[in-house]
Amino acid sequence: MSHTEDPSGDRRDFLYYATAGTGVVVAGAAGWPLVNSMNPSADTRAASQKRVDVSDVSVGTQLTVLFLGKPIFIRRRTTEEIEAARGVEMSDLVDAESRNENAEGADAEDINRSLPTVDGENTGEWLAMQGVCTHLGCVPLGDGAGDFGGWFCPCHGSHYDTAGRIRSGPAPENLHIPLVAFIDDTTILLG
Repeated sequence: MSHTEDPSGDRRDFLYYATAGTGVVVAGAAGWPLVNSMNPSADTRAASQKRVDVSDVSVGTQLTVLFLGKPIFIRRRTTEEIEAARGVEMSDLVDAESRNENAEGADAEDINRSLPTVDGENTGEWLAMQGVCTHLGCVPLGDGAGDFGGWFCPCHGSHYDTAGRIRSGPAPENLHIPLVAFIDDTTILLG
């Protein structure tokens, strides 16, 4: 028997495995740039979150910031606004869903639309929502505008209450609430 003959096939098996392993490594190295190109760029990832300082927002006022191309209303509501929102019967609402990305599937009760503080307490004082009318995308007017003391869309006459819920007009849904949370006592994180 010469040294070129390998009756057990060990050498041939080794060459098959070595060739297959090399092929997998080469395919992975060639495919990685394609897969990596599908990830969002660094500037896109950076724009997907925004920190908002709300330390200067006094009770009864609103701050509007631009996030992902849409205005976001951040309102620090008065006791009267909270009581008005919590006193609404669910049967009086046009849209009974919260439209809150933080509480998907919840109903439109005020507690499901307002923002809990950093310690998890939800007094109803803070409300953050997209300032885009759900009818055709106009920006509603705030500071007690409309028939229900909340927001009024001047384009087609939709009226929202102090919790941003549609009460009358052509808008089919409540103002939407983005992913939002307090990260400390004076900073809100959007996204």
